[in-house]
Amino acid sequence: MSKILLDTNAYSRYLLGDEAVLGRLAGADIIYMSVFVIGELFYGYALGTKEVENREKLSIFLEKPGVFLLDATKDTSEFFASIKKQLKTNGTLIPLNDVWIAAHTMEMGAELLTYDKHFQHIPGLRLWKERS
Repeated sequence: MSKILLDTNAYSRYLLGDEAVLGRLAGADIIYMSVFVIGELFYGYALGTKEVENREKLSIFLEKPGVFLLDATKDTSEFFASIKKQLKTNGTLIPLNDVWIAAHTMEMGAELLTYDKHFQHIPGLRLWKERS
C-alpha cells in the first residue's frame, strides 16, 4: 500500500498543477496531511489576500477519498524526540515544524512528498524522489 505525507511546499505545487506532484498523488493509496502542515498553510493564507479562497480549496482537498488529517499523538512525540536528538547529535538542525512533519511521516510509515532538501538529514525518513 502506497502512503505519502504531503509537505507544505508540495501541497502548494499541487495547487499550481505540478505534474510530478499530481502524478505521485494519483499513485498513492493514502495521502496524509499533518496538522503542522495545515498550520503552516493557515499562516501563509493569513498573510495573503486570498485567505477564504485558499481555506476553501484546502477543505475540498481534505474531503477527498483517501486523504487523512493527522493530529499529534504521544507516538508522534516519541518520533519527534528521537529525530530531534539525532539531528542535534549530528549538528544538522532543521526548522522545528519540519521535525514534527518528519515525525508524522515516520509514525505512519509513509513517504514524505517535499521539495525541502534538509529532510535528507533525517536517518530512516522515506523521501519522495522526484522523477523528471
